[in-house]
Amino acid sequence: MNADLLSLMPKVDFSRRGFMATSLITGFTVAAGPVMGQTAITTDATGLTAGEVNIPVPGGTMKAYRAQPAGAGPFPTIMVVQEIFGVHEYIKDTCRRFAKQGFQAIAGDLYARQGDMSKVTDMQGAVAVAGKVPDAQVMADLDATAAWAAKNGGNPNKLGITGFCWGGRITWLYAAHNPKVKAGVAWYGRLVGQSTELTPKHPVDIAKDLKAPVLGLYGGADQGIPVATVEQMKAALDAAKKFNTFYVYPDTPHAFHADYRPSYRKEQAEDGFGKAVAFFKMHMG
Repeated sequence: MNADLLSLMPKVDFSRRGFMATSLITGFTVAAGPVMGQTAITTDATGLTAGEVNIPVPGGTMKAYRAQPAGAGPFPTIMVVQEIFGVHEYIKDTCRRFAKQGFQAIAGDLYARQGDMSKVTDMQGAVAVAGKVPDAQVMADLDATAAWAAKNGGNPNKLGITGFCWGGRITWLYAAHNPKVKAGVAWYGRLVGQSTELTPKHPVDIAKDLKAPVLGLYGGADQGIPVATVEQMKAALDAAKKFNTFYVYPDTPHAFHADYRPSYRKEQAEDGFGKAVAFFKMHMG
C-alpha cells in the first residue's frame, strides 16, 4: 500500500473489542421521516437467497443483508453502501433488485460500533451517528465484507461497489482503497469537504488513486452537492487521466433514487439503475 493510500487511514482505534452488533432495521428507518407507501418499491425474494447474515469484522461481528440468485454461484459481487439512515428496507430492497440481475448484493451495517440506527428518530440523530464513523473503519469493514462474500457465493475476481448519499462518497474512497474493485457506481455522494481526523480525504483528493472506473449519478438541483463540485471532480479525474463518466439529471434533487421519500424521481431513478447495472456488467463481465 503506497503512502497516498496510507494517508486515507487515520490513526484511530475503531476496533471496539467485543462490540455487540444489533439486528438490522425492520421496515423503514424512522429518522428519514414519513414513508411514501404508495411509491416505495417492493422486490420479492422469489428465486433468491436473501436475508440477514453475520460478517466477522475487526473487534466483533457486523450484521449485513445479503441477496443473491439461488444456487451455488459464484456470482459477481456488489457491495451496497447505505445512505445516512443505515440498512433499512430501502437498502435491502435495492440488494434484491441487483440480485434479480444476477449479482450477489450485500449491505453491511457500517455504523454498528457507533450507534443503533433503529433507535434514531430524526435527521439530527442520524447525522450524529454517521459523524462518528471513521473512514478507516469503513474501509476495513468493507474489506471484511468482500472477504466474506468471496467465501459465500461471490466471485472474488468480480467485485463492485455502489452507495447512496453517505455511501456514494464511500464508493469513491473504496475504489481508491481496494485494487480488487472492478467498478463502482456513486449515487449523489459528496465529492469535496474539509479534512478531519475521521474523514481525512474526500473523493476529489483521491481521484489520482482510483483503481477502478466509477460512474457518478448526480442531481442537477441537489442543494447539498452543487454541480460546481461535480465539475471539480471531473477536472481532477481528467488531470489524473482517470475514467470520467457522470450523469447529472437536470432539475433533480438529492436522493432521487430513494423511492420511499418525497425526493424520489421515478424516471431518473429507473434510468440510473439501468445505467448502474449495465456499467457493472460491462466492467465485471
